[in-house]
Amino acid sequence: MNSLDWAVLIGYFGVMVAIGVWSHRRVDDVSDFFTAGGRMPWWLSGISHHMSGYSAVMFTGYAGIAYQYGVTSYVTWSFPIAVGIAVGARLFAGRLNRLRSRLHVASPLEYLKSRYNLPAQQALAWSGVLLKIVDVGAKWAAIATLLSVFTGLSLNQGILITGVVTGVYCTVGGLWADALTELGQFVIQLLAGVAMLVTVLAELGGVSALWTVWDRLPDSHAQPTVGPYTLTFLLAYLFIKTFEYSGGMWNQAQRYMATRSAREARRSARLSAALWFVWPAVLFFPMWVAPLLVKAEKPDASDSYALLTEHLLPHGLLGLVIVGFFSHTMAMCSSDANAISAVFTRDIAPALPKLGARARSWSHRAGLLAARLSTVAFLALSMAIATQVNSPTFKDIITVVIKWVAGLVGPISIPFLLGMVPRFRRSGPTAALVSWAAGLFAFWLTNYGPAGVQLQIQIVAPVATSLVLYVVIGFLKPEDTPERDAVLARINSGDDKDGEDGEERGGEGEGGSGSGRDGVGSGGTSAAARTVSGRTGGPGHRAAPR
Repeated sequence: MNSLDWAVLIGYFGVMVAIGVWSHRRVDDVSDFFTAGGRMPWWLSGISHHMSGYSAVMFTGYAGIAYQYGVTSYVTWSFPIAVGIAVGARLFAGRLNRLRSRLHVASPLEYLKSRYNLPAQQALAWSGVLLKIVDVGAKWAAIATLLSVFTGLSLNQGILITGVVTGVYCTVGGLWADALTELGQFVIQLLAGVAMLVTVLAELGGVSALWTVWDRLPDSHAQPTVGPYTLTFLLAYLFIKTFEYSGGMWNQAQRYMATRSAREARRSARLSAALWFVWPAVLFFPMWVAPLLVKAEKPDASDSYALLTEHLLPHGLLGLVIVGFFSHTMAMCSSDANAISAVFTRDIAPALPKLGARARSWSHRAGLLAARLSTVAFLALSMAIATQVNSPTFKDIITVVIKWVAGLVGPISIPFLLGMVPRFRRSGPTAALVSWAAGLFAFWLTNYGPAGVQLQIQIVAPVATSLVLYVVIGFLKPEDTPERDAVLARINSGDDKDGEDGEERGGEGEGGSGSGRDGVGSGGTSAAARTVSGRTGGPGHRAAPR
């Protein structure tokens, strides 16, 4: 990097901080901080949902997979994510929006106390927070690894720089700052990705290289599934990603909650799915053909894209591509920080023995201060974890992302997401807690028990275990009650007054209007709704606009 590249990078950091400061004026309370007050346009939500879904791990870990195995990096990663989001657009996006518009919650998990009970809510909240600390730590390590290639900065210095800049804008501006910076980051990544693609094509002989270059690459490079990334792995990943990217990652759920209506939440999801179908393929092509242009130095080829960038791009454009690396990582990490802060201030803090009473009576100002402080604390903890991501405990970046996140997100997301669907109304607190605990045990057993367990089994076993037990226990030990049915009715009835113009009346074709057993319909929901919404007291939350 020369002075021009540094100027581009420093300018980018400056713009991100400026957006955070500007967004600060739009944040009056925790509703604005966590869900943008329900005023986010669907197209901004969709772009934000897309950008917050992946990070610089794509340019390190997945670049290594693309370098070694070819197109399977797209087929077994971004393609199943796109399909999963498209499925979630129908099943979960609208319901997640109604958590805010109907139940007036600011945290994705806030409704679980009424849907199940306090222990179930706390189990999911604490385990999800701990998982995300590790996950975001891997993201910081990924971007710091790239920064070290270009600048010579140490891993810890890179983690500190990116973490501090991200912390400033997401702590000051909340979800509005996240979404607006992600929009800017998307534009930057669009320019950087197209520049890289054009440069690579020029190096390989022009646009015709898109279809002629494959004869010069290993035969396996054009195979959709190869090596450890088999068809079984693809199906397992599709299963996982449908839950993870449809709201199992709480930051993704927030994007749907932030839109004005359930209809706009579904439009947001469809836009994100379309971007996942198209854009990663543009980014991946230079990685697929990298063996023809550079020789990776690391055994896992995680440095291949960085070397390709240094080899091909002139100064200025090099700085732009580096900014693109930062764009994805900072988008994901800031959105995760906001989601975890929401869960802590809305779900965990009110249940703590000494802090709980105070947290339940926080004023708007006190609740907002707590949200910002918990955001800083989460970022600091994840940065500390990032310094250990290559230790024997975590092994390497791609292991954390594929095994830990994909394996553990299932047990957390199954009770959360399926708890909104009427056909699973019989599954109550016992089903939620047992399925969660058994899923975590399945993760430990397949990853740290007997040796030689296949990668796809390690990934799918936890979520499959949780899903089966959640359904079976609900059938054998039904715990549906009029109060829980009332909560489901609020989430699933389609006669919204917030701009949804009454479409899909009857809960999107699943379970009717939610008028469950014992004659409890949407008209009898006021008590349950008040319990969930926190109208009886909560950390500085005002009712979201309807």
